[in-house]
Amino acid sequence: MKLHSYDINKKYTTSVAYFSMEFAIDQALKIYSGGLGFLAGSHMRSVYDLQQNVVGIGMLWSFAYYDQTRNEDRTLKPVYTRKFYSFLEELPLKVVVRINNQDVVIKAFFLHPDIFGSAPMILLSTDTDENDYLSRTITHKLYDGNEKTRIAQEIVLGIGGVKVLEAINRKVDIYHMNEGHALPLVYELYSRFKDMKVLRKHVVFTTHTPEAAGNEVHNINVLHEMGFFAGHSLETVRAISGYETENDFSLTVGALRSAKRSNAVSKIHGIVSNDMWKDVANRCEIISITNAQNKKYWTDKTLLRALDEHEDYELVARKKHLKKILFEEVADQTGKLFDPEVLTIVWARRFAEYKRPGLLKYDFQRFVGLIENTEKPVQIIWAGKPYPTDFGAMDIFNELVLLSQKYKNIAVLVGYELALSKLLKQGSDVWLNTPRITREASGTSGMTATMNGSIHFSINDGWHPEFARDGKNAFTIPEVDYKLSSAEQDRLDNANMMDILEDKIIPLYYDKTSEWVAIMKNAMREIDPEFDSGRMANQYYVEMFDYKA
Repeated sequence: MKLHSYDINKKYTTSVAYFSMEFAIDQALKIYSGGLGFLAGSHMRSVYDLQQNVVGIGMLWSFAYYDQTRNEDRTLKPVYTRKFYSFLEELPLKVVVRINNQDVVIKAFFLHPDIFGSAPMILLSTDTDENDYLSRTITHKLYDGNEKTRIAQEIVLGIGGVKVLEAINRKVDIYHMNEGHALPLVYELYSRFKDMKVLRKHVVFTTHTPEAAGNEVHNINVLHEMGFFAGHSLETVRAISGYETENDFSLTVGALRSAKRSNAVSKIHGIVSNDMWKDVANRCEIISITNAQNKKYWTDKTLLRALDEHEDYELVARKKHLKKILFEEVADQTGKLFDPEVLTIVWARRFAEYKRPGLLKYDFQRFVGLIENTEKPVQIIWAGKPYPTDFGAMDIFNELVLLSQKYKNIAVLVGYELALSKLLKQGSDVWLNTPRITREASGTSGMTATMNGSIHFSINDGWHPEFARDGKNAFTIPEVDYKLSSAEQDRLDNANMMDILEDKIIPLYYDKTSEWVAIMKNAMREIDPEFDSGRMANQYYVEMFDYKA
């Protein structure tokens, strides 16, 4: 089967299968939840741009992650709506995997590269008439909250993906696991290679987060019963995985012991990851390849042309026009009319406690003073999806919704997917990022905001230290000791953030327009090419796929 619509660039002939639980390629294809998918989507777009020999292997989620809507009181309401995609081609093949002692049929769908300008994609589904209802639900919802369903999803991705590639006679040199979800592919391949040393030469792994929730641990006996290890005996699994006696099986550790090389997703994350996993015996090397995003997809072309032609007036005018477009969405969702002349701050990403979406209002009286200032006003927009079962994060979201009802210059938007994300990045003046220090692996949303002239205002974590020149192309919230209590970190970070907002950012925006525009221009110029995913996609070939262990 011919997968690529383009001639493979001679620099990138190594055949790669890129396994990921989610890909954010286009708004029309809802098979993603957040940052991991946004990253994978940009990577697949740059594969197409660079004509690389890569095929993406993912899941066709029948009900997606969830649709973010509102209850009657405007609080968050997760809704699940079945999705249909006329642009996907159902392949004339089916493979069978063994899950929980039962045969499960997997069918495959093909996304042609030219439809969205991406790598060719093969998407897997168990939602077929040959399966019973329980088996069909495996590919219903991305990141299902049930542990056994999650394990079944990983079996479908890893083992099913390998079998589908073999069914279409696709020769694969390198299997790339984007996070540990696809780890079952290693045990399926072990049946072919019979030797872990040989197998490891064909596997690479990317770890994306230091958070415990992103580094899954399951009981090895449960995994074995579910079929995670592709039918191998528990004795064999323990021998080849290094889990000789332990029962708590970490997917990340399993991946680190199964790959020829792995990578973290920023320089700081590389340091954190090597420290986190320093005691893991027989693990591969962890290098750093900083995440990036596809500039061609994310950047407003008129804004970019104004930058290239050194037309400051046009740059400012275009930015205000983009703000108006965003504010139409704000008005539609909230009934509030925002002003394009007013400094607009956006906090938008996955809602999680460690990302601290509510840090801006930590000192509430100071926050109220900020939003009630009529001389130098601000507008604030929050957006983002919590996991639908993360009730703490949902409470934070809903608390902000209720707060926004009291002030005409605060908005909380729902539907944070690719389209809304692009609107927010193109229409914001300041992109606020507030994770606890060392907890942000990369944080790529700020890259695409910066590409569109939105100034990155961030804790000095993730990708930010690799880019930021404080006051020149970004604003940096000073580091605090990560060993302090969470409460003390929040207090200090809030105080420092508010000082910078009140003393630097707001006065600069209103009183020194030419300096503000200079920072915008510096940011837009300096984000490219280092944080464009073309650099990243090339670096993966040089330092991961073609690397000789």
